[in-house]
Amino acid sequence: MLAGHNPYLVALSLAIAVLGGYTGLGLAGRILGKTDLQRRALLVGAAGFLSTGIWTMHFIGMLAAPLPVDVAYLVLPTIVSFLICALVVGVSIFFVVGSRPGAFGTGLAALLLGVGICSMHYVGIHGLAGSFAIEHDPLKVLLSVVIAIATAYGALRIFLDPQVGLRLALSAVAFGLAVSGMHYTAMWGMHIVPAGSGHDMAAMGASFQMSSQFVSLVVACLCFFVTAGFLLFLLPEQWGSAEPQPALAAADGAAIGEPPAIDPDPTPMPAQRGRIERIPVQSGGATQFVPVGDVRSIRADAHYTWVHDGNRERMCGWSISEAEAQLDPTMFIRVHRSHIVAMPHVTLVRKEGDAAVVELDGPHPHQAPVSRARVAEVKARLGMTRSGA
Repeated sequence: MLAGHNPYLVALSLAIAVLGGYTGLGLAGRILGKTDLQRRALLVGAAGFLSTGIWTMHFIGMLAAPLPVDVAYLVLPTIVSFLICALVVGVSIFFVVGSRPGAFGTGLAALLLGVGICSMHYVGIHGLAGSFAIEHDPLKVLLSVVIAIATAYGALRIFLDPQVGLRLALSAVAFGLAVSGMHYTAMWGMHIVPAGSGHDMAAMGASFQMSSQFVSLVVACLCFFVTAGFLLFLLPEQWGSAEPQPALAAADGAAIGEPPAIDPDPTPMPAQRGRIERIPVQSGGATQFVPVGDVRSIRADAHYTWVHDGNRERMCGWSISEAEAQLDPTMFIRVHRSHIVAMPHVTLVRKEGDAAVVELDGPHPHQAPVSRARVAEVKARLGMTRSGA
């Protein structure tokens, strides 16, 4: 099967999978900090673009394959394959974005996503109709499933790591490899054989069918849809806004060339700092409290923040500016326009160009970026240089 594939359509299938992954994962990344209606709309959009990217990639791959000339596509399995994919992908993305799971939870989400990709493929494959039968090599079927789950896990891990540069692009590429790698491995193990005596052509003829030409037209429209969605997603969220956005004060230390940070929370800052002992966070539909001594870092996310206690992140209703004002400045420092770190928990400082990255301790160590305007202060606070240097 692989020997006769059209290389241009193969390249197009991979590109569509990556573009669909970029748009879908990007929409999923914007869910936090939105209103309930906006979250629902973004979740539907994310699941829609991801599943459309998977489905379109699959059928471009089918058009690229050397199938018999009399092949047709049964309508019902073709539609069911998309619905299965959309449902499973939507549940997986909801689980990942809603709970920000650790390695085990991400593995379960990747398993669900991989199963969705594989289910879509094999249901779609058996929607092919013609005077032939399809057989699969069991070992290659297993290999295709492993590839789908493993690369889906890589895509989700990159997507969930806020410190990886170009993480959305990398996770989209990993997603594209999950979909296309699974598809072409499965095609490698697929064999077209002459129809046996039990092949029911009458039943096939009674089913609703689509020709290869009609499928090509549908796929072309979906390619346009995915590409248009990708281009629209590249527009900034504030595109077209006529209202000027106030920048944070110069004390934020944003680096030259960084976009000004926006403080969307108009709540007045408390006059006294460092008086709180616990930070309220949301988990499992309830409010919990994290002792300040356990806090490693705080990360801004629109109107809200994510508090990391060394084990996991949980959402806090404070803005990044309010969190900075509430915390003891002798222990906590805002190292970046969107990051606050607890200096006693810093275990590593690594230079990255003119800026830097710090690592925080805990059962699950994590990293936070340091803007270049704050590098000298961080080093002084850690005793690496004199404060006046």
